[in-house]
Amino acid sequence: MSSSFQANLDEDYIPQNILLTGGAGFIGSHVAILLAKKYPHYNIVVYDKLDYCSCLDNLDEISRLKNFKFVKGDISSPDLVSYVMAEEHIDTIMHFAAQTHVDNSFGNSFNFTQSNIMGTHVLLEAAKCHRGMRRFIHVSTDEVYGEGETFETEAMNEEHVLEPTNPYAATKAGAEFLVKSYHRSFKLPCVITRGNNVYGPHQFPEKLIPKFTNQLLRGRPVTLHGDGSNTRNFLYVEDVARAFEVILHKAKPGMILNIGGANEVSNLEVAKKLITILGKEDQMDELISFVPDRKFNDLRYTINSGKLHQLGWKEEMSWEEGLKTTVEWFTKYSGRFGNIEDALVAHPRIGFAPGSSVSNEH
Repeated sequence: MSSSFQANLDEDYIPQNILLTGGAGFIGSHVAILLAKKYPHYNIVVYDKLDYCSCLDNLDEISRLKNFKFVKGDISSPDLVSYVMAEEHIDTIMHFAAQTHVDNSFGNSFNFTQSNIMGTHVLLEAAKCHRGMRRFIHVSTDEVYGEGETFETEAMNEEHVLEPTNPYAATKAGAEFLVKSYHRSFKLPCVITRGNNVYGPHQFPEKLIPKFTNQLLRGRPVTLHGDGSNTRNFLYVEDVARAFEVILHKAKPGMILNIGGANEVSNLEVAKKLITILGKEDQMDELISFVPDRKFNDLRYTINSGKLHQLGWKEEMSWEEGLKTTVEWFTKYSGRFGNIEDALVAHPRIGFAPGSSVSNEH
């Protein structure tokens, strides 16, 4: 599967019936909202298991639109997946559903294999056997590249060898190889995306920014792994949704596209910024707690998104404004996910084994 391309921007792909897996989750819900509202002639079918980190409230603003439908289902269920694809005349799959939390993958990795590899395989096989399939957009992660070993490491392009360092990333890399094989063997029209960390409204509070925000809103110190020096490149979720809008219409089968931003920030800097936004600068020292690091913690990820920029996408939300908007949302909707105490502990509890459903890709 090659990421080299000659993009003809005058020949946009126009879908009719989109199956969006994991669409009640974080990134998927924002993509579903954007497409359903902006393109009323597209039918958007969200398929989601409604597991612990997904929520129908994430889709409330489009729930009454005529071009939107929700189906509760597991991507690992071949019969249901095939039935929905036939019944809804699906011509496009946007596959966001996945287990994505790295910490959980160290203790409950079988769930990741089931969701990320088996679930993707079920979708691919159903798509292969389904008449009229014109696009299969597979949502992967920059973590498949492995870590950038130093801060001088050159940004990774789409041809970089895959060297995942944790069970989550390994299952996402495995899923990618399945996608590539169906593209090569069966000519399934596939596109693969690999994205940076994403933040913003609708994100379940197990991830860094919503976790720290919710800890602080409850008057607790943030729990920083290690010394907090590990960096991530953060992208605001609405920018990412627009990236998928571009990819849906502009990307050609066979492409692999990085979705990267320009906000490389250390975890410690994130914590300090959130404390400042919440007006608690005078408590900075007592609100930062350093805890033992995870089993392995990549130093950084840095990817080159030049190919996506050529298709017409660019990052628009500033880091400062994006963080403020995110904090405001969680302040207003802190009860959206019910009891989130398990998500706010420093490390996942070993017995906590959530099932498969949605993607956050980060």
